[in-house]
Amino acid sequence: MNFAAVIVAAGTGSRAGGTPKQWRLLKGRAIVRWSVDTLKATGAHPVVVVVGAEQKAEAERWLGDAGIVLAAGGATRTESVRAGLAAVGAVDAVMIHDAARPLLAASHVAALLAALGQADGALPALPVADTLKRETSAGVTTVDREGLWRAQTPQAFRLQPLLDAYARWPDDAPATDDAAVVEAAGSRVVLIPGDPLLMKITHPEDFAMVERLAEATRITRVGQGFDAHRFGPGDGVWLCGIKIAHDLTLIGHSDADAGLHALTDAILGAIGAGDIGDHFPPSDPQWKGASSDRFLLHSAELVRRRGGRLTGVDVTLVCEQPKIKPHREAMRARLAELLELPLDAVSVKATTTEGMGFTGRSEGLAAQAIATVELPG
Repeated sequence: MNFAAVIVAAGTGSRAGGTPKQWRLLKGRAIVRWSVDTLKATGAHPVVVVVGAEQKAEAERWLGDAGIVLAAGGATRTESVRAGLAAVGAVDAVMIHDAARPLLAASHVAALLAALGQADGALPALPVADTLKRETSAGVTTVDREGLWRAQTPQAFRLQPLLDAYARWPDDAPATDDAAVVEAAGSRVVLIPGDPLLMKITHPEDFAMVERLAEATRITRVGQGFDAHRFGPGDGVWLCGIKIAHDLTLIGHSDADAGLHALTDAILGAIGAGDIGDHFPPSDPQWKGASSDRFLLHSAELVRRRGGRLTGVDVTLVCEQPKIKPHREAMRARLAELLELPLDAVSVKATTTEGMGFTGRSEGLAAQAIATVELPG
């Protein structure tokens, strides 16, 4: 079943205080970006994000990549959803999600799509566990909680019944969720088991809870890389982003920085994204003499797009010459700067092969790297 997604992100977040909650950072990413990445990874196309007119700069900063359509929101949630639906195109189904529920997982999406096999709409819901009270001018009374559920998002619908339902919904009638609109049109909506991870950020104290939940759902992956280049005539070598004066240079299509090449491959390996040659083919003339900083920054950006973050890197340089120790701290500082890591998360070491092999004969040098990446679970 092909499906699109509409993420409602036009609110001002007045109850959460300060910056609108969809643009606040959670583990280095805007909150709205968490749901966008999950929906894209599970096959939603397009992913439409409905934003307020005054939020254009933030939206372009965090959502300016392929597969994301930005739509202008309205004065109410109903108007914003209608604007998002107008941008989805021809699909079988659509998921509508609140930007303030960032911990969406692929399993939630799969369960909702499966539920549409027997209904026009489906939504995750949690049974009400607490005793409910109603306060009136006459005092406090207890409300029967039997059969009551807490509705969550995303909510999934077959597209045509949803469009028909919104066409019939009065413009001046508020709808707190989309299932209410579809229910009112007489279409069948079913519940699937909800998940506490789908909690909605509403009040300032909710951010601390979401931070803890996000930490608990992360996984760590490790990638390794290796590169080697031979020496040729020259006046210096590039290693880990630093040029070292030397009577030889390293030969390669780019600047032949073996340290950055190995580290780029390690990062790509941690996220299963191939190797440096897949992204920067040596047969492509545009990379001739290119600074390897660009390769490293590209790999780091791919990690961010997948909702991850680098947590540490370790590079070992294998050579008889040039001497690495005098330049090691400069290399660490450069890597920390490029990757936006604290210095104690960056290691650069050097060793020799005691005269053995091509590095021992000073015909070239080699580099090995390891990178650790934290990704959504």
